[in-house]
Amino acid sequence: MTRNKPKDLPPTRSLDELVQLFDTHDMGEYWEYMPEVYFDIDLRKRTCLVAVDEELIGKLTEIAKAKHVSAEILINLWLKEKVLEAG
Repeated sequence: MTRNKPKDLPPTRSLDELVQLFDTHDMGEYWEYMPEVYFDIDLRKRTCLVAVDEELIGKLTEIAKAKHVSAEILINLWLKEKVLEAG
């Protein structure tokens, strides 16, 4: 039994075109044409979700807007300050 020859990868002019190609085609058909890539992943960073009272988050959001930062940044800054104070 002969092995099927992989299909030639059609030329694309942009990353968007390549994404569209693989939205409609099986990447396995072109696997031999794919370059090897290496990248690092930092698995130590985590995001923790915390419930905040609805009235409180409204006030925090208003203060954050007045300071031209996101509510997330403001909350993290204030929590860091309190943790350092408690020390």
